[in-house]
Amino acid sequence: MNLGKLYLLPVPLAESDIVDVLPAHVVTIAAGLTYFVVENAKTARHWLKWLNHPVEMRQLNIAEITGKESKSELAALLAPLSQGLDVGVMSEAGCPGIADPGANLVRLAHQQGIRVVPLVGPSSLLLALMASGLDGQRFKFHGYLPVDRAQRAAVIVDLELNSRRNKETQIFIETPYRNDTLFKALVDNCKGDTLLCIGADVTGKNEMIATRPISAWRSDRPNLEKKPTVFLLLAT
Repeated sequence: MNLGKLYLLPVPLAESDIVDVLPAHVVTIAAGLTYFVVENAKTARHWLKWLNHPVEMRQLNIAEITGKESKSELAALLAPLSQGLDVGVMSEAGCPGIADPGANLVRLAHQQGIRVVPLVGPSSLLLALMASGLDGQRFKFHGYLPVDRAQRAAVIVDLELNSRRNKETQIFIETPYRNDTLFKALVDNCKGDTLLCIGADVTGKNEMIATRPISAWRSDRPNLEKKPTVFLLLAT
């Protein structure tokens, strides 16, 4: 049986020149696909239009994935591959399968013997880590921290302790409208000499990547509201 390929299609993190963030062969592959599994259909259509996809959006097969699908529902999303058709997986931003619901689909594809092809593109987590000056040899990604104030404070203290003990960079993200709240929790609960890197709007026109001790951030608080942001912590 000639199975199709499952392409993991990275998308831009922000509005910027396409040649600055995606290699030409990624754009070519995306333009040749008509089946997509995506985190958000509206965002996916926006990026596909931006890539000058040759097919009208209404004629494309775009299915959303939440990460809560049953195995049978995931299998249905992979059905075109059994007919020899290629399928593209797209995240809300950046690389699919990392901090998004695409991982479950990819795992099932491996179980079914489908070839999974990751394509080159921007990852806000790695780009921020690269530019942070923090430890890139040992690091850990924690996703989202708790929303509850007390629980969040306790987790931050624990992350700082683990960072100091293991000499390990701690990486986490937040929903953009809660960025300022998380920033305040960090400067309120971390020690003054702990290093905090903020990577906001990475690859965008208003990109800011800055690493400073917590003590310096306390007197220079950036406005992070509605800006996609990565937070990196290293206790020295």
